[in-house]
Amino acid sequence: MKPQRAVLLLRISYRKPEEGEEEQAEGAERRRAEFSKGIGRQEEDGRALADRLGWKIVKVIPEDDTSAFKRRKIKLPDGSTALRTVRPGFRAALDGLASGEYDGLIADDLDRVARDPRDLEDLIDVVESRRPRIPVESVTGSLRLDNDANITMARVMVAVANKSSRDTSRRVTRKHEELAAEGKPPGGGYRGYGFSAVGHKPIEAEAQILREIAARILGDWDGWTADQRAAIDPEVGESLNSIAADLNRRKVPTVTGSPWRDRSVRSVVTKPSVAGLREYRGEIVGKAVWDAIVPQDRWEQVRARLAGRNRAVDLTLKRWLTGVLRCSNCGHQLIGWQGNNGPRYWCAKPHGGCGKIAVKAAFAEDEVSRQVLELLGQEDVLRRLRTVADTEVTDEARAELAADEEQLKVMAGMFARREITFNEYREGRAIIQQRIRESRALLTSRAPRVLRRLLAAADVADGWEALEPAGKREVVLALIPGYEVLPHDRSQGNRFDPGRLVPIEG
Repeated sequence: MKPQRAVLLLRISYRKPEEGEEEQAEGAERRRAEFSKGIGRQEEDGRALADRLGWKIVKVIPEDDTSAFKRRKIKLPDGSTALRTVRPGFRAALDGLASGEYDGLIADDLDRVARDPRDLEDLIDVVESRRPRIPVESVTGSLRLDNDANITMARVMVAVANKSSRDTSRRVTRKHEELAAEGKPPGGGYRGYGFSAVGHKPIEAEAQILREIAARILGDWDGWTADQRAAIDPEVGESLNSIAADLNRRKVPTVTGSPWRDRSVRSVVTKPSVAGLREYRGEIVGKAVWDAIVPQDRWEQVRARLAGRNRAVDLTLKRWLTGVLRCSNCGHQLIGWQGNNGPRYWCAKPHGGCGKIAVKAAFAEDEVSRQVLELLGQEDVLRRLRTVADTEVTDEARAELAADEEQLKVMAGMFARREITFNEYREGRAIIQQRIRESRALLTSRAPRVLRRLLAAADVADGWEALEPAGKREVVLALIPGYEVLPHDRSQGNRFDPGRLVPIEG
């Protein structure tokens, strides 16, 4: 009997721009049009085949921007992880065939259905689960599973297609590795904010915005009014939400035309390309051939400051132990919260916590302040901190950082000339980059600056009280990694027990 509830499976790959990228205007419409035409042609040809065969199609499943070859690490139902192609549309078609919702499958070609042998085997299992076998047809005739000979041929063709994809992937990967080692742009039809797609040259209007964003984050922008400047702590800088709101108010365009958000502001200013650095697979591999828009040392300060902000949920925080206290039950950060009995720190359920640990804010802050001042009252501790706060990075340390960066550049050149393998390059780069990270952490650390302000006061206790909430938090985290908050012992009534705050070992 000819299928009367067949499913038509369509697939085409089309990479969309990532956040901070924009497709060239002259290519965007063409790509979208080609994508639409490609899917349209497949559907038209599939329906024509169904008419010739006398099949009735009841469902069309388009897999747009979907690869049948690339695999991702996913969690399986048994809790283990494995590499699999991620194709919800294909899986929906299989489920429908297995359940009897569909009684046949049509596709344009075998490689539109599967380029991974495991996917083909899953389809074969479903097809052979019924007697007679579930009919499968393709426009090109390359996909038939009605007998063992056709199944064997399909297996061979998918194996060949898989090898072809692997060969292409290897060549493309090798080319990108070479471009990265030479510091050249990766190419393609998309561009990052601040740079042209062709030649990767800085676009001055966007470069000015990037430098402005960096200055606002670092707290030294000269575009603030006197009132705005007075309201911003230079040690904290302006919030990303505030920057995004101002850029939207001024109608500063993004590369995609969508409004600015805190995430897009962060994304465009933290990309290594902005500092004239070449990144490959999430790692900086050396200097780029293009000029930096934001100087590297300043860009590193921006990254360090934004990393420090991750400890807090609010840059204008009142509850300065946010990011310092951790739940002893689930390990989640306690955050400032307005409860029925006043301010408290809570392992907030709405933010992913367990909701089981809370402590009154005033009690916790008073106790941590007492411990900090007690620690700073110890002469040997105070002496060591003053040494750290007053010691500048030596010329020798700067020279070591420069030497490490130069060594990375030399190694990249050796790899580009194929004097060393990629594994040798990667192993050596990992060692050098660890030294570079340690040096940069020393250069961009905020703790010495906060301590300098505190220790410069005639009286440390007065200096502590004069600190902004964010400064207090930084001092605490410079001295103690944080505190674990234990559950409240109800047998003691409502009395606060300082023993609930257990310092986390550094």
